[in-house]
Amino acid sequence: MTKKIAVINDLSGFGRCSLTAAISVLSAMGVSPCPLPTAILSAQTGYPSYYCADCTDKMEHFRREWEKMGAEFAGIYTGFVASEEQIRQIFRFLDTFHKNNSFLLVDPVMGDDGIPYDMFSDTLLSLMKELAFQADIITPNVTELCLLTGADYMSITQAVTTESSSEEHPQSSFATSGPVHTDNLLEEIRVLAQSLCQERLKHVIVTGIRFTDEKGIRQMGNLYATEHTCEIFSFPYVGGSYSGTGDLFASCLCAGIARGDDIPSVIQTAGRFIELALLDSVKEKIDRNDGVNYEKYLSLLIP
Repeated sequence: MTKKIAVINDLSGFGRCSLTAAISVLSAMGVSPCPLPTAILSAQTGYPSYYCADCTDKMEHFRREWEKMGAEFAGIYTGFVASEEQIRQIFRFLDTFHKNNSFLLVDPVMGDDGIPYDMFSDTLLSLMKELAFQADIITPNVTELCLLTGADYMSITQAVTTESSSEEHPQSSFATSGPVHTDNLLEEIRVLAQSLCQERLKHVIVTGIRFTDEKGIRQMGNLYATEHTCEIFSFPYVGGSYSGTGDLFASCLCAGIARGDDIPSVIQTAGRFIELALLDSVKEKIDRNDGVNYEKYLSLLIP
């Protein structure tokens, strides 16, 4: 049978993100998405004006009806949540559907570029931490990693790149999949990511890391950490910051895990897929709010 993934996220008419991204990617990868909308928006929140219909009071109806159906999911994937109450609704959903034979992937959407989103609060952070530690896999960006660990974003991102010695940063702790050396930034992120690997949470993938490799080439990377291992997957930084790339990455990862792929290979596939979409979007001068031109590259994901 085709495996099903419950996708708890918002649906935006414009912006190629959230459920729009997840539904297309999961379907292309041979996995059936079962969307549970947290909100329905005319356009994603980066646009100067948008309408938002909050679906918090509808989420419990989905849970009850799916429970009546005897629904089972290979995995559950949570993305943007608009309020503390929505996280509480997710906890109720997990009590019903998060079984031993299913996985939970949490994209802890809280901010970017060192700035928390408007809905952020101390209570929401506390609940998001609780949700993250119930997960098997999380995909924070650097801002969200800092929020989850209590680290200072500015001190992390302003780390000066140095040619670190093997005594300072043992090579055994940090594998690379390209011309990347262990600079201060990556080492700081590694330590923070591995600090989160405890109890059920075994896999932390930190997304959208911008750094310079040993050849002076600007890179965009995703750092994959488990309790005892760490690996960076990168491609040349092509410029631009677009809506929905994190959603595309997490959706690729979720579908790959559901269909039995190993995580490093999925990260590589997702990175190539998003790199091509970014290159195309920069070339076409697509507005960042509209997201990337990923549709023509979905064939790369088909099993």
